[in-house]
Amino acid sequence: MALFCIRRYGGEEEREEGPEAQGRARVLLERLQQQARARQLRKQKEAQPELCPGGAGLSPAGDPGRGRRKSESEEQPRAPGQKRLKKKRARSPSEDRWGAEGSADGSTPSKKKKENRRKSKVPQERPGADSEADIKQHENRSNFKSKSSRKKKRDEETEGAETREEENNEGAEGNQSAKEELALAASEEEAKPPPSSLMVLGDYDKKPVQKVQPFLPHWLAQPKLVQKCIKDNQFPIGDVPGLHPRLLKKLQVNGIESFFPVQAEVIPAILQSASNGYLLGQGGYRPRDICVSAPTGSGKTLAFVIPIVQVLLDRVVCQVRALVVLPTKELAQQVSKVFNIYTDGTGLKVVLITGQKSFAKEQEMLVQKKVTGYCSLADIIVATPGRLTDHISQTPGFNLTQLRFLIIDEADRMIDDMHQNCLNQIVKAAFRVENDSGSNMLFQRTRPGPVTAASSCYPQIPLQKLLFSATLTQDPEKLQQLDLFQPRLFTSVYSEKKTLGDGAETDQDTNKKYTLPEGLSQCYVPCDLNSKPLLLLHFMLTMKFTRVLCFTNSREASHRLFLLVRAFGGVPVAEFSSLLPPNERQRTIKEFEQGKIQLLISTDATARGIDVKAVNYVINYDAPQFIRTYIHRVGRTARAGKVGVAFSLVLRIQERRFLRMLKDAGIQDIKKHPVKGNSLKPLVQRYEEALCNLEKTVKNERAQKRA
Repeated sequence: MALFCIRRYGGEEEREEGPEAQGRARVLLERLQQQARARQLRKQKEAQPELCPGGAGLSPAGDPGRGRRKSESEEQPRAPGQKRLKKKRARSPSEDRWGAEGSADGSTPSKKKKENRRKSKVPQERPGADSEADIKQHENRSNFKSKSSRKKKRDEETEGAETREEENNEGAEGNQSAKEELALAASEEEAKPPPSSLMVLGDYDKKPVQKVQPFLPHWLAQPKLVQKCIKDNQFPIGDVPGLHPRLLKKLQVNGIESFFPVQAEVIPAILQSASNGYLLGQGGYRPRDICVSAPTGSGKTLAFVIPIVQVLLDRVVCQVRALVVLPTKELAQQVSKVFNIYTDGTGLKVVLITGQKSFAKEQEMLVQKKVTGYCSLADIIVATPGRLTDHISQTPGFNLTQLRFLIIDEADRMIDDMHQNCLNQIVKAAFRVENDSGSNMLFQRTRPGPVTAASSCYPQIPLQKLLFSATLTQDPEKLQQLDLFQPRLFTSVYSEKKTLGDGAETDQDTNKKYTLPEGLSQCYVPCDLNSKPLLLLHFMLTMKFTRVLCFTNSREASHRLFLLVRAFGGVPVAEFSSLLPPNERQRTIKEFEQGKIQLLISTDATARGIDVKAVNYVINYDAPQFIRTYIHRVGRTARAGKVGVAFSLVLRIQERRFLRMLKDAGIQDIKKHPVKGNSLKPLVQRYEEALCNLEKTVKNERAQKRA
């Protein structure tokens, strides 16, 4: 390259000198080659400890470039996401030396080949040309230039073709050898993975993720536990301390000889909070609020009826001392009936406010106007939220300033709905200050605050809140809306510890959020939408189910299913929904309890707390969308320690979501109960006829509504 540069850029005088110019060019070329080799060796020494520590990157022949390419081919299978690189043929030391020279001069290997060939030709032809140059120098100078340029072009073309052919051959050989070496390296890596010099930062081992437990207040985190099993944990009524003899006699007259676990825990707690009378709490302090979470049918109603009646037995002036708020009319009627049983002969007056009677009639039942003013006619009020709110705002003389007990049954539904902020209105009415001159200022109640000398000068009637539900929420944010005072929680939802043979203990039911009745068996039937009516008829006619309570998701669906089963025939059926008047609903429940009706098709109106006696089966015709709805539906059977079965007709598209909903609530003992299509074929013909009759009936009903 240096010789070429000298000849190309040198002047005419240097060309004429001949041997002296060649000598100087060779000396310069050797010097450049030595410098290039020195730089190449220095680079190899610097790269050797980085790429291949301990000499691993050197080939057996000592060629560092070759060893480096081999290590790259061995490390190739470790990165499956990387693109495969072509492996070129190993180069000889002479080629490496010429490559080093080319890198030093800034030229490529192909250019070096051209220059080497040119140099090999030039020294052979140059002496003759130099001898004849003295004679024919000026004559042949122009011809020589033209011939050399043409020869140079031909040499470049031939050399370019040769280099392209060599590169293609080298690429093909490189691909084939790369495939062979990759396969060999993969087999060797499977047998014995080579040691890696790379360091992986971070630990990628899969570890179990610990579930973060929610932070709960002390009263939610450590509640008073109530036994789940009713049969084996009943307490004789005589063993419960503090019960009045009159109430003990009432209990025995009604056939109650023992209390359920919830009743045995809650009744003494409420009585203890009013041990100094209803005017003062224990020790003169404000009594603590009480929350109860227990399964349906565990006796929660009696747990607050008995202590309230006993506390109010000694009352002198008739004032509203206890207020029970319930979400539905039927549940309010049921609770009112229990209160009437145990207040009979005591002088206590119980008033039911649900809107079943006219507003004026209910006003006459609540207050009476005298010369001295209005006086209350009720000691205990059982009401629904909407009607109660109307009386608070519209009935003159009706006040809750002497209210001692505020009972909220089905508290989770009351919290979710809040019924136009009903609870806040009740509390506001309880602490309302009366401005009339006839009021007794001694017992005027003010909102609770810090205990001071002024606040302790005169007694105040405390307001104690009692919450009951089978699905009581544990969300502190929702419970905060009730403004509870140092509450106590009685619950049967807790983890049970099972002792193993070696003395170790394991937690059972740790994920349970709700508790179902002990004697309840659960099944679900996967089905199609068209086969659901046939399955219901199959249960009633083929499997001979009796006293079945069937739930739907809407009043329209309940009514259409009732018309269809009635048109099919053979099943004593009735419907129960809010479309019916109250008297007819009471008559329907009574006939169902007497056995005159075997299938009662209902909406969720009967799912909340209503004690329908002798329900053997519950069928969820429409799968519930929420776990609380499911809990209250299936809780209509297996009440008070009895046995019951719950079936759920689940569409196949709903099956996964339905099972996940139960699993998240800790309910895992539900069984799959498939029904074969052959068992439904005998019912198809009558079913099609019933569908035709149903269509005619629906058209007639629509025509009557339009008229």
